[in-house]
Amino acid sequence: MADYNNFTLEIDADGIALVTWDMKDRSMNVFTEEVMDELDRIVDQVASDVAVKGAVITSGKETFSGGADLTMLKRMLTLFHEEEQKNHDKAVKLLFDNAGRMSALFRKLETCGKPWVSAINGTCMGGAFELSLACHGRVAADSDVVKMALPEVKVGIFPGAGGTQRVPRLADPQSALQMLTSGQNLSPQRAKSMGLIHEIAEPKQLVDAAKAMIRNGLKPVQPWDEKGFKLPGGPVYSAAGANLWPPAIAILRRETYGNYPAASAILKCVYEGLLVPFDIGLKIEQRYFTEIMQTTEAAMMIRSLFVSLQELNKGARRPAGVAATRFKKIGIIGAGFMGAGIAYVTARAGIPVVLIDRDMESAEKGKAHSEKLVSEQIRKGRAKAEDKDRLLSLITPSADYADLAGSDLVIEAVFEDSEVKKATTEKAEAVLKPASVFASNTSTIPITSLAKNSARPKNFVGIHFFSPVDKMMLVEIILGKKTGDKALAVAMDYVRAIKKTPIVVNDTRGFYVNRCVLRYMSEAFKMLIEGVPAPMIENAARAAGMPVGPLALTDETAIDLAQQIMKQTIRDLGENAVDPEQMKLIDTMVDTHGRFGRKNGKGFYDYPEKPAKKHLWPGLKDLYRQRNPDKIDYEELKQRFLVVIALEAARVMEEGIVTDPREADVGSILAFGFAPYTGGALSYIDGIGAEKFVRIAKGLRKKYGAEFKAPKLLLDMAEKGETFYQRFDPYTKEEAKKAA
Repeated sequence: MADYNNFTLEIDADGIALVTWDMKDRSMNVFTEEVMDELDRIVDQVASDVAVKGAVITSGKETFSGGADLTMLKRMLTLFHEEEQKNHDKAVKLLFDNAGRMSALFRKLETCGKPWVSAINGTCMGGAFELSLACHGRVAADSDVVKMALPEVKVGIFPGAGGTQRVPRLADPQSALQMLTSGQNLSPQRAKSMGLIHEIAEPKQLVDAAKAMIRNGLKPVQPWDEKGFKLPGGPVYSAAGANLWPPAIAILRRETYGNYPAASAILKCVYEGLLVPFDIGLKIEQRYFTEIMQTTEAAMMIRSLFVSLQELNKGARRPAGVAATRFKKIGIIGAGFMGAGIAYVTARAGIPVVLIDRDMESAEKGKAHSEKLVSEQIRKGRAKAEDKDRLLSLITPSADYADLAGSDLVIEAVFEDSEVKKATTEKAEAVLKPASVFASNTSTIPITSLAKNSARPKNFVGIHFFSPVDKMMLVEIILGKKTGDKALAVAMDYVRAIKKTPIVVNDTRGFYVNRCVLRYMSEAFKMLIEGVPAPMIENAARAAGMPVGPLALTDETAIDLAQQIMKQTIRDLGENAVDPEQMKLIDTMVDTHGRFGRKNGKGFYDYPEKPAKKHLWPGLKDLYRQRNPDKIDYEELKQRFLVVIALEAARVMEEGIVTDPREADVGSILAFGFAPYTGGALSYIDGIGAEKFVRIAKGLRKKYGAEFKAPKLLLDMAEKGETFYQRFDPYTKEEAKKAA
């Protein structure tokens, strides 16, 4: 019997081989070069052994597989770029051959002459689900932990191992396109209703159910390899096809604005692939995959949304040599919207919480927020009644600071007032053990300033959440001048425990994210003042790749809050710190028209009673003389939004506020949705090239002012031909840290 590093193979008395995938050195199975080599040998072994009637493949871990190891794709791209320097055509051929390897392996499996069944016991993503689709039978465990998806489009590529050809030959074309272009997760029930799996079994009976399919005479031939096979939705050139494809193309355009080449390639693969025999369809898919792998979007999205995101989630910036914290109790002061949200995500992670407010009624109200959120999850089928009871049992509301005693970490989320925060810090520290860490959720006040109120500034840190806390995946960890390694480590351990992504930011006004967001909003105010019609402003921002227009975003955060921030900035930094015309616009909105944003039902938008939808306030066009839309450069509006944010991100790097480009990129996407197809604010510059980007910025500065002035750092990078990931190479720093 052959030995395998990543698989075991056992043949039972019925001649059915059980192939168990269990990588020794990984917490989750993934496809690597070695895994594909071994699976190739296993297919040969099953096919050639006359005693073997068929094979079941399953996982020895709680999950089935996360799919392809995208660092393998990163290596593939590195090889391509190295070869391209010598011979472009040869480099493309190499990429094409590498891109087709997994697809060829799965095709070999499904045509080997023996039936294969995939027994899906947990999360089954990407290439692993494509492997399952190539099996003749598919059984999934009846469990909430089982999720199937082809999520590659979310990182700038698409299912390139037969996914675009098998899914639309099994499911109706509309459901197939929706699944492929969105990367959505499927429950076993949804996958079965789509025709993507055959059976759902009790978890303990999963392998038995898979073997039973083989014993019951499962044919070792796929439907598309049978004579007379008909597509589930009928031919492409049919009445049904005519009703599907034109709207599908329009919907994709509406959702992506043409910014995501991989999403467009999916439609092309499916459309063209369904017109030809299956093997030619696979070749079409391979060609488009090779094309997409050469795009800037794929390179940047793979780097930021997979590789960097994974590294940050694993604690890439955590100080070495500090013992991990196992949280027994977290204290939260302030049971308002933010504090209540922090209590919810903490309890959801299984950590006991004490939620403090000025009186018991306010604290109970904060706990009720968690009850409301978990009840909504139950209503949507995402939680059970026992989950609600368990979560709520972990939250203890209180008006007594003494109840904070024994907390490993205390987070204050009180009103944004320095004096209120000072009193809160002093009261909390009076009952905390010396080793406890105290954190502020402030979004505007420098941490170094707040730490002056602490008797132990080394243990004082900023943990800045974004609203709504339960949905936003990013947390900024802010270092004051005296914040120690232990406080940073505890903060990072906490953020990872609640399954959010931490980025580390040095202290400054607005930190990192808010500085970029304020630039985004400010540019929109400037456009309004210029007379650009409000609908053009919002549409241009969304077309540039932003998920929410800047005026809508201002409404969500509150226009009167923008007014407060501007006034505070003037008090702190002087009159010249804020554009007087923008101040006048915001004062007019708040003081003259009483428009505070969504919270009072009127801001830049009007918010009528449901089911009516929000719409831009018609009065906006009366505030400034409107320019003729036909004479406005729409592409330049889009460019202004992205460039002004990217320039602020570059300034933040120059000032040493953020020191790792991974954090700047991932932070810009997770916090405010900076055009994900670019890979983030710094990758946007890298993708264009520093020299060209500086030229663009200079042109915009001549027309629109100082906010487009390129910092000296960028000018130097342009002169040297550097990228941010070369100038601030995060991996060199990590190696130096390990060596130390």
